[in-house]
Amino acid sequence: MRAIAFKETGGPEVLRPVELPDPQPGRGEVLIQVSYAGVNYGEVQHRLGDFGVPEGETVTGLEVSGTVVESGADVTGLKPGDEVAAYLPDGGGYAEYVLAPAPFVFPLEGLGLDLRTAGAAPLVLTTAYGVLAGAGRIASGDTVLIHAAAGGVGSAAAQLARSLGAAAVYGTVSTQEKAEYARRFGYDDVFLRDGFADAVRDATSGRGVDLVLDPVGGPTRLASFEVLAPFGRVAVYGEAARHPDLTTLPVLPLWKNNRALTGYNIGDLARRAPETLRRHTLAALGEVASGAVCIDITAEYDLADAAKAQRLLEAGENRGKAVLRVRR
Repeated sequence: MRAIAFKETGGPEVLRPVELPDPQPGRGEVLIQVSYAGVNYGEVQHRLGDFGVPEGETVTGLEVSGTVVESGADVTGLKPGDEVAAYLPDGGGYAEYVLAPAPFVFPLEGLGLDLRTAGAAPLVLTTAYGVLAGAGRIASGDTVLIHAAAGGVGSAAAQLARSLGAAAVYGTVSTQEKAEYARRFGYDDVFLRDGFADAVRDATSGRGVDLVLDPVGGPTRLASFEVLAPFGRVAVYGEAARHPDLTTLPVLPLWKNNRALTGYNIGDLARRAPETLRRHTLAALGEVASGAVCIDITAEYDLADAAKAQRLLEAGENRGKAVLRVRR
């Protein structure tokens, strides 16, 4: 099968086309012929070595859509020919065929999602829903601030926050162009990240926000604590800026200012609470099926152009969601 793999960590140039044997499903696994693979920052981290040193030819790719080819033992409810979306905790999506754990494979029948849209859904939608409802414990009437508001997770999270009862949703971005793009997803306002704390305080009449979603890290994370309302939470789900971890907070500032810090990591959830992850994905897909949430795919690349897609994402030049077209 065709695939995009890397044998050493580094820049996008380490990604290259290879031919690999077709995988065979084991117990609890589903073999999928891939139609589309989402492009995500987690795959950049994989290539950079954040998930460990690659052992031989390593294929990244954390979400796909496609068609079931074969199921292993103990798999029920899926048959050859079914169109599905899948989250891939161990990667492998940048290829013509991939193995997915059965709990993370989701039939598309009745959801109204085409394969292109579905290929961009399992990771970003699950993350957006999980960080809001799971880590962030969003409640009706909350005000929410979402960093990286123009990205795949940010654009989905703004819509999901509304659907989950948020009274106001604000965002931050790195450029004015991204601010204009993000506003189409229902933000009350979108601010440039530099100096966002003052803008948030002004927008909330000094109260601050109940929940901050932070995939950025560094100074952005530290400043986020300063815009929390009483009992406000900063929910961390990434480290896109790749700063050293500056958030070494003692307990006293959290206690004395009624603040909380929480985290969301989809890989850990897949290992320790797969049933929770599946529940989050199904709930988020239901929001798409109902029309409450749309996934905005702004770029489509051939599988061979995966390095280009990652280069633009790593440079922060992306808006919305990009996918790789795998099936010719």
